[in-house]
Amino acid sequence: MKIDILAIGVHPDDVELSCSGTLAKEIKAGKTAGILDLTKGELGTRGNAELRSKEANEAAKIMGVSFRKQLDFKDGFFENNEAHQKQIIEVIRLHQPDIILCNAISDRHPDHGRAAKLTADACFYSGLSKIETTHEGQAQKAWRPKAVYHYIQDHYIHPDFVIDITAQMEIKHKAIMAFSSQFYDPNSKEPVTPISSKEFLDFLNSKMSIWGRAIGVPYAEGFTVNRYPGVESLFDLK
Repeated sequence: MKIDILAIGVHPDDVELSCSGTLAKEIKAGKTAGILDLTKGELGTRGNAELRSKEANEAAKIMGVSFRKQLDFKDGFFENNEAHQKQIIEVIRLHQPDIILCNAISDRHPDHGRAAKLTADACFYSGLSKIETTHEGQAQKAWRPKAVYHYIQDHYIHPDFVIDITAQMEIKHKAIMAFSSQFYDPNSKEPVTPISSKEFLDFLNSKMSIWGRAIGVPYAEGFTVNRYPGVESLFDLK
C-alpha cells in the first residue's frame, strides 16, 4: 500500500502529542497516512508495553490512519546503525510515503533526538539502490521520501512552519487521551510523571495556541525542516 504520509515516533504517543492534528487534517483532505512506532515504550513509568500497544491501536482508529506498525527497537538503548536503519528502510520502501513526519531534532528525552537522526538517515539511505532490503522474500526497490519534517515535542523549538489544526483539536485530544495509562487521570494510582498532570495538557494547548496566533488561528502544530521548503507563490504563505 502506497501512502502519502508516514508519521514515525520512537514511542507510542509521540505522534499523538505532536502531529496528530496535522495527520487528521490531511486524512480529511483525502491523503493517506500510516504510523510507525520504533519501540513499544516499555521503559515508561506508567503502564506497560502490552497496554500501550492497545492504546496506540485505539488512537490510530481515532485519527483514521491506514495502518499502525510497531518495530521492536529497545526503548532507551536503540542505536543509529545499519541494523536499525534497514528496518525503517523496509517500511519506507514498502509504503513509499512522499512525506515523513518524525521526532524532534532535540528534546528532554534523549530517545527523541536520536530517533530523529536515525529516521532522517534511513530516509536518505532508502533512496540508494545498492542498499538491499527484502519484504516477505521479495527484493525491494529504492524509494526516498520527498521531504522529512520534524515535529516539536517537549522542549520549545522555533518552528520553520506551522499548520492550522483548529478544526482537528477534538480528534487530537481524543487520540492523546486514548493513552489513558500515560496522561491525566484523577483516579489513577500510578506514579506521577512529567506528562501525567493536568498542567501538561494545558502546556500542550498553550504551545499550540502560541503557534496558532502567529497565523491568526486558535491552534497550530509546529515543524522544523532539514532543508528549506519551496512554495509556488507568495500567496501560498499565511
